[in-house]
Amino acid sequence: MDVPSDLPSTCPPDLSPGPVWIARDASVDAGPKAGPLAGRRLAVKDNIDVAGFGTTAACPAYRYEPERSAAVVERLQVAGMRVVGKTNLDQFACGLVGTRSPYGAVPNSFDARYVSGGSSSGSAIAVAQGLVDASLGTDTAGSGRIPAGFNNIVGLKPTRGLISTRGVVPACRHLDCISIFAPTVADAVDVFVAAVGFDPDDPHSRTLALDPRPMPPRFRFGIPDAVHLTFFDDALSAAAFDAALQKLATMGGSQARFDFAPMAEVARSLYEGAWVAERYTAIRPWFDTHQDAMDATVRTIVGSARRYSAADLFDAIDAVALAVKKAASLWDRFDLLVVPTAPTIYRIDEVLADPIALNRNLGTYTNFVNLLDMAAIAIPSSMRPDGLPFGITLIGPAGSDLRLAELAQRYHHATGLTLGATGLPLPPPRPLARPVAPGTTVRVAVVGAHLSGLPLNGQLVERGARFEAAVTTAPRYRFYALPGTVPPKPGLVRVAEDGMPIAAEVWTLPVEHYGSFVAMIPSPLGIGSIELSDGSMVQGFLCEPWALDGAEDISHHGGWRAFLAA
Repeated sequence: MDVPSDLPSTCPPDLSPGPVWIARDASVDAGPKAGPLAGRRLAVKDNIDVAGFGTTAACPAYRYEPERSAAVVERLQVAGMRVVGKTNLDQFACGLVGTRSPYGAVPNSFDARYVSGGSSSGSAIAVAQGLVDASLGTDTAGSGRIPAGFNNIVGLKPTRGLISTRGVVPACRHLDCISIFAPTVADAVDVFVAAVGFDPDDPHSRTLALDPRPMPPRFRFGIPDAVHLTFFDDALSAAAFDAALQKLATMGGSQARFDFAPMAEVARSLYEGAWVAERYTAIRPWFDTHQDAMDATVRTIVGSARRYSAADLFDAIDAVALAVKKAASLWDRFDLLVVPTAPTIYRIDEVLADPIALNRNLGTYTNFVNLLDMAAIAIPSSMRPDGLPFGITLIGPAGSDLRLAELAQRYHHATGLTLGATGLPLPPPRPLARPVAPGTTVRVAVVGAHLSGLPLNGQLVERGARFEAAVTTAPRYRFYALPGTVPPKPGLVRVAEDGMPIAAEVWTLPVEHYGSFVAMIPSPLGIGSIELSDGSMVQGFLCEPWALDGAEDISHHGGWRAFLAA
């Protein structure tokens, strides 16, 4: 690994592309410093747009300069995350191996002879090596899960449509999901909660109620039937999966087998049927004139779509719709399904010698999940005797993301494994973040000691409030430093004339905690309606006029932080 975690702050984007990073910028001052994820470092797969970085999808000839970041990146930046670079991938997100890139094959974190998994290869390695706190991948056929399994990290594959894919170079637009890599389940869920949100500009975005129930103490899980539970003669992976099943039993799980044949049939359709046409559709105008610039294996896969007709695609859509209905009956028998994240692992030279068949083998337990509209989370399970990680994946119905994560955290922390490839111990488990349902929150504007990082901000955070945005008020206010307040506080007063815009932050506060928050506000401050620069009205701190006697007018500073700095 030749990319240090402490790159100098002057390091510009697009410096020294290589096997892991296509472009990077480790400036410690970049990005917002407020929000629930403030300061956390984020790597982004290079088929996801980030303003200021070119997007290549691991094909230099395809490169373009996005005017704005993908919706998911914008949401995470608002939450405080700092993008430090774009990561390598199997070209056009077409592969599960991490070897199909002109920037080089991405090596496994534990043994460089072996594949890292793909297509989100660089994103997984950046987390496994401790270079970032979390990373974004995409997952169509397993690209957000297999690299996690091969590198001893968590890969959260959300329910399709919960996280917007606007600003993503698509593989199969109907199936694509943004995936999240993190060293722990709690870290992954933090990012998930900040990233989830309906996007009217994404045709496949949807609002779906997440199952709030924890996994019961006695849970039922399904595993593939004996005929289809294959490890391709990999005895070490087979033994590791048996050990995982025993561990689940000690945690209260009871297993039974289910017929995996329908899943296997659906999985084959993703690359061996008309669904591959959507990969061609995603880049069709460019592909028809630039295919010689592509990786040969990717070119073959995408080009194969030309032999399918629209009638073939409608047949495939109907077949998957029927399979979804049949698969729904599984949830009458099971709380979740458990599968190996991958049945085996291959050396890089083996994959280069047989790129299609071995890639197909790796997707045995991943390809069907998005087609059948399921949620999944890949978690570390054990280290094999040969020093390579082995992982399992928990699968549930659409909307079961947090339910799966609760069990996944318990399992991961029961393994005694270290964090990725860092050798550091797992931290203690912590409560998982929960998204706030629309309509159950109050937007509150703060202008003083409740700003992020200031003394009273904890009153918001401990009530589950989440940073929404840094804003300014409408130019209708005067701002004062109030004398004798501890900690020091300002007063905001609306005026009829000679007003100024004042810097503020908007926080989203669960409505059930709003009353206790307001009760803590001391006189002469109170809650009223504040007009923001965009004309919207939010709840916020206002000051009673009588308290301004002896107060210093600090309006010209434009905000409390600027006043404190002065």
